[in-house]
Amino acid sequence: MKSNPEPSTQEVLAGLVERVTFHNPENGFCVLRAKARGHRDLVTVVGHAAVISAGEWITASGEWINDRAHGQQFRARFLKTSTPSSIDGIEKYLGSGMIRGIGPVYARKMVKAFGEKVFDVIEAEPDRLREVTGIGAVRAKRITDAWAEQKVVREIMVFLHSNGVGTARAVRIFKTYDADAVQVMTENPYRLARDIRGIGFKTADAIAMKLGIEKTAMIRLRAGISYALTEAMDEGHCGLPTDQLIPLAEKLLEAPKDLILTALELDRSDGAVIADKVGDAACMFLAGLSRAELAIADRLLRLARGRLSRPWIDET
Repeated sequence: MKSNPEPSTQEVLAGLVERVTFHNPENGFCVLRAKARGHRDLVTVVGHAAVISAGEWITASGEWINDRAHGQQFRARFLKTSTPSSIDGIEKYLGSGMIRGIGPVYARKMVKAFGEKVFDVIEAEPDRLREVTGIGAVRAKRITDAWAEQKVVREIMVFLHSNGVGTARAVRIFKTYDADAVQVMTENPYRLARDIRGIGFKTADAIAMKLGIEKTAMIRLRAGISYALTEAMDEGHCGLPTDQLIPLAEKLLEAPKDLILTALELDRSDGAVIADKVGDAACMFLAGLSRAELAIADRLLRLARGRLSRPWIDET
């Protein structure tokens, strides 16, 4: 049965995750049951998170919907998670299986031994974990390694959120680049448009502006030229006459012609675009499309010149 969402006004929801009903590690989609502020009963939250566990504190912005199959839900467009601070939340979090080497039994022992300081112990004084009965050198290392991995994920998500990336897109970026996500975005956020389906030039450009990249930066102008040629492709063109491409790029990028020409020459030198002629018109093609066109033409010529694999059939 299809759902029939009825969105209301946007609002913020905050609370403790009691249970993770579903989480897809590939795209981050999750269904949570949370004890939210201002709500007596547990509420259902649907959204995206790179990692999520019972016991975590969530802050979500979105709207309430009434789903025909599942009832009232809070659909989170933005979902931020943080480690719990209460004893109950800490024990739930540690016992959820999120950190390898810790289950409910060891979670209870660790909270009893270190209380609210347990996360500080894991991070700053990992040798003290061996004070807990049953935790030896191997298990202690497994715990500290898993904690370090979780910390990297959280730091990346915080970086992405702080630069205007919504949660669903942030998960896709993290899944694509893993621990290199921050480095990729700071060096060239326009790679997002090239590497991740569903993120186009305009989205990457908005992120780049948040990161402080100038409108006249060469990485932006070169990405914009590729975007202009891709837009032409969507309209059925494999390339564009140069005298059409340049004014189109000027308008799209709001940059002067001399800088567009410089960017175009850099793209041509690097092989990102191919200069060719169609009749008397000088044209520019994306390298991949140019190679595809030449391969198709070569294949058609070979077929036309080749011998038939079977004798000619006279249909008369």
